[in-house]
Amino acid sequence: MRLVTFRPAGSDIDRVGALLGDDQVLDLSAADAGPQFSSMLALIEGGEPSLERARKLCAEAAAGHRMARSGVTLKAPIPLPPQMRDSMSFHLHIKQCALSFAKKATLESGDPQQIAEYEAREASFQIPAIYLRQPVYYKANRFAVSATGDDIHWPAYSKLMDFELELACVVGRRGKDIPKADAPNHIFGFTIFNDFSARDAQGIEMEGRLGPAKGKDFDGANALGPCIVTSDELGDPYALRMQARVNGETWCDASSSTMHWRFDDLIAHISQAETLYPGEIIGSGTVGGGCGLELARFLKSGDVVELEIEKIGTLHNRVLAP
Repeated sequence: MRLVTFRPAGSDIDRVGALLGDDQVLDLSAADAGPQFSSMLALIEGGEPSLERARKLCAEAAAGHRMARSGVTLKAPIPLPPQMRDSMSFHLHIKQCALSFAKKATLESGDPQQIAEYEAREASFQIPAIYLRQPVYYKANRFAVSATGDDIHWPAYSKLMDFELELACVVGRRGKDIPKADAPNHIFGFTIFNDFSARDAQGIEMEGRLGPAKGKDFDGANALGPCIVTSDELGDPYALRMQARVNGETWCDASSSTMHWRFDDLIAHISQAETLYPGEIIGSGTVGGGCGLELARFLKSGDVVELEIEKIGTLHNRVLAP
């Protein structure tokens, strides 16, 4: 199933639904007034019985509870997650971020000697040992969530606005000290995550070695959506095409197959001596090539960013300067 949180036209109340094809939404909250459909988090916490009930309602797809997708507003699948974590699991992203400005300057110079020196540096680049030794992540601002279609207002303290193309998993079951082999059973489904970043602010604060703060923590910075695809429908999460477009121009065309630390690794690592709860979001980190920093190319006010992941859909947002 492809599950959504939405609002019908003229309503200010969030409802839970399922996408039927590309143009219809089934209102699960109306089809079954039970508490398991009072919110997406309630559905996730309801476990397999709630999922099975949702599947049955989708199979029946009563006409009275279907509505055109164009007539509803999709919200973030979980508007207020219990927790959000974001990792750095794609090594190509780490490498390209480290070399991006040097590469841009080298190519623009056209100097054969400078180009040769850069190529030697690129060939000898090694991923920092910490990223090989264990998964690395930070806790994101769960109150700064936005949805597909929302405008993202970048903060006045930033001049370098960026997007980040990520796959995210949604935790489905509570657990602690979860073995890696059992970790997939704790995943409810997957969604798209755009980790909007104020790169200039991030660059300054990372010198403090405590992780990102104002580089990531501004209203709307964590865009999620358009839906959660349940694990049984998605299939292999490590065989998905991942694309990023800005104003219709493709900036990235990559694959989730290049993820070094996978979600079972992340869940096993994070849950050591720490309980994970249903509805928590864990981001994969940016896929290689999936942000402007890697291209030394940043967003302008009015730009529309579209992130598309195979089998999930497209998350789109417009960015606006203050």
